[in-house]
Amino acid sequence: MSELNEQQQLRRSALEQIRALNVNPYPGAEVEVTATSKEIVSSFDPEKNNFQDVKLAGRLMMKRVMGKASFVELLDHTGTIQLYIARDEIAPDEDKTLYNTIFKKLLDIGDIIHVSGAAFHTKTGQTTIRVKTLKLLSKSLRPLPVVKTDAEGHVHDAVTDPEFRYRQRYADLIINQESKNVFRQRTQMYRSMREFLDGKGYLEVETPILQPLYGGAAARPFKTHHNTLDMTLYLRIANELYLKRLIVGGFEGVYEFSKDFRNEGMSRYHNPEFTQIELYVAFKDYEWMMNTVEEMIEKVAIDIHGTTKVQVGEHLIDFKRPWQRFTMFEAIKHFTGVDISEMDEDELRAAAKKLQVGLDPSMGKGKIIDEIFGETCEAQLIQPTHITDYPIEMSPLAKKHRSKPGLVERFESICNGKEICNAFTELNDPIDQRVRFEEQLTLSKRGDDEAMMLDEDFLRALEYGMPPTAGLGIGMDRLAMIMTNSNSIQDVLFFPQMKKEK
Repeated sequence: MSELNEQQQLRRSALEQIRALNVNPYPGAEVEVTATSKEIVSSFDPEKNNFQDVKLAGRLMMKRVMGKASFVELLDHTGTIQLYIARDEIAPDEDKTLYNTIFKKLLDIGDIIHVSGAAFHTKTGQTTIRVKTLKLLSKSLRPLPVVKTDAEGHVHDAVTDPEFRYRQRYADLIINQESKNVFRQRTQMYRSMREFLDGKGYLEVETPILQPLYGGAAARPFKTHHNTLDMTLYLRIANELYLKRLIVGGFEGVYEFSKDFRNEGMSRYHNPEFTQIELYVAFKDYEWMMNTVEEMIEKVAIDIHGTTKVQVGEHLIDFKRPWQRFTMFEAIKHFTGVDISEMDEDELRAAAKKLQVGLDPSMGKGKIIDEIFGETCEAQLIQPTHITDYPIEMSPLAKKHRSKPGLVERFESICNGKEICNAFTELNDPIDQRVRFEEQLTLSKRGDDEAMMLDEDFLRALEYGMPPTAGLGIGMDRLAMIMTNSNSIQDVLFFPQMKKEK
């Protein structure tokens, strides 16, 4: 039997002994909590004599027994606090079982307890609770991983192993406060963006996840079957086409935080299930949307960090407006010295070969340009930068550029070497949109399995008339990576997709 199994067996034995003493190790009644560890540690004042009758609940994280008295570290959702437990105070009568047997011998690190007591300062000045009552709320049958931290509280042992942290997030969150902080900051990010968009009067909506046709992006979908309707459905790869239907319906601005799904490869920047926010606003264009993105993400940085500057790895990224801007062709020329703006497909393939950019035979002109940009420019864009004016072949849902033939009014925002958002002046000409969809079908026949489908209902909606509209999609997971200084998308997802456990 392994050491871990031996420990588990010891805990099960302790559980049975607790039950034999007529103590319920999993009581179901509500318990009263009147303060948190953070409130007490930050606000206790001996002169005010406050927090003299407090009730707390949390997880036992350290136990130091010294005969008739013990010191305990209690962890709740806000942090930790020290408890002082004296046998004769929690068991003033003759029966000392609660302390001598249950507490000293049968309670383990990880058990969840409820205590009441009074705050005081120890001789070393540490805020502590002198416990008057103690009750077991949940017996832990699996030991927590041993945690070693440095002087600043950073974890530096096996619990930093990604396999452990992502697969057993629940244990990671117990022992690693840095993980908890990442997800708190992620929630702050959502709250900040909602405040910004709601303040402008835009409507938060919900659109279908199961769709009869997938669209709104170039990606491979997950496919399923609905038995009652006897029809194939797809998990959405984007919610764009439904949100634009709502703009047709007369809403000025709509947005959605959407779970989307793409049946593609995985990396530290890609998870098959991910979150993005999409925003569509009538009577606006991509220039307006660029300014809006800058304003919103600058606000997010300030709300989370109190400054526009965010440390991301070795880089200090500044989201203060205005951001740097390049057209796509300008960026490629800037970073490679090669001007591809007038090249046909054969010339582009030759340029890609010269730049050592690998291509697939199924790639059309637009995908070749995108591949050249991705391989030669993207990683060099660390500070937030807008890349504008994309070739029409790359953007079947974007409006043709008003002054640059062959291009569309589109931008992507790049930060820390990766795209974080994509936006257009939306195509609202139903005839042009049909032609673009048909061109996508041609790419599909060439073997491009990410080409878009032709959506007749969306075209019908456009035929009713959609006003000039600006549309935006922001990858929330990638933005969260930046705002929390996380190295992998798995670090900002509670439960990332993983291979089957061995």
